[in-house]
Amino acid sequence: MKSRFTKLLAAAALALPALGATPAVQSRPPVTLQDQRDVIIQQQIAAIASQSRGRIGVAAMDLDGGGQIFLNGDMPFPMASTAKIAVAATFLEGVEQGRFRLDQRFPMMLSVAERAGARSPIAPVRAGPVMTAQELMELMITRSNNQATDGIIAAIGGIAPVNQWLTRKGIVGQRLDHTMATLVRDDGKVNPATVIDTRTSSTPRAMLALLAAIDRGGALSPESRAVLLDTMTRTSTGRNRIRAGLPEGTLVAHKTGTLAGVTDDVGIVRLPDGRHLAMVVFVAGPEGHGPHSALIAQVARVLYDGYSQPLGRSLQEVARR
Repeated sequence: MKSRFTKLLAAAALALPALGATPAVQSRPPVTLQDQRDVIIQQQIAAIASQSRGRIGVAAMDLDGGGQIFLNGDMPFPMASTAKIAVAATFLEGVEQGRFRLDQRFPMMLSVAERAGARSPIAPVRAGPVMTAQELMELMITRSNNQATDGIIAAIGGIAPVNQWLTRKGIVGQRLDHTMATLVRDDGKVNPATVIDTRTSSTPRAMLALLAAIDRGGALSPESRAVLLDTMTRTSTGRNRIRAGLPEGTLVAHKTGTLAGVTDDVGIVRLPDGRHLAMVVFVAGPEGHGPHSALIAQVARVLYDGYSQPLGRSLQEVARR
């Protein structure tokens, strides 16, 4: 219990916005300035991405200092299970409004076999084991459990409320079109390395905006933000992705996503001086999850090392993106 309380305090601290001005959070491309540090980091990320034969999208923002980089920032990528962040946030808003409770019990939704030639647009499911919403959310985020996710999606009334929540929060370029059962059933129908499918997709910029809105406090109450980020610090999937690129002991709240040819990891990292760095890495290519994960770890390390350096604005130095 003491360990869990300590983690919750750490996550709550990670969630608290810094005092003073914070960067504007939006998912429409703003006119921004990059200092020399941003330019160098972006060049290093581009060099790493050139190793892949597929598509790579990267977005990162120093949420306290304002530096940011993008690689294919406005290109849609398959979200896979990173979509579960918005699902969790939508449910938590319902808790804030008194429509749901974290101790309320809901069933997991289990996939049902379909007859050959009778495939429906939405994969059929049936009610399974009943758990509290907090237990379902724990499974959904930390273990990326799809049945638990579909339980939460059913509880909030389907995928439409998630998209409505994203719209209300000003997140442009991210959308959910599938239940997890449907997403898994239809996995592999499209080659994500060569085909841009906008269904259940996000641009790196939109996912960055979502992370920033959660961390800065504009999307959720402090209590809900602490619950979500605390859960994300316990993510057990993708240990060879963002986490593998960070120094041991670094606090990171993240969510992975995996489909055929798709390897994703997105999250918020605490830098040595306490600043928060949001990072998004989407990879769609033919190399396989092992090489993709190693690439994500490389990107995470470049971002961590680059943004751990003090911000220098004395450059003659400003390059317009």
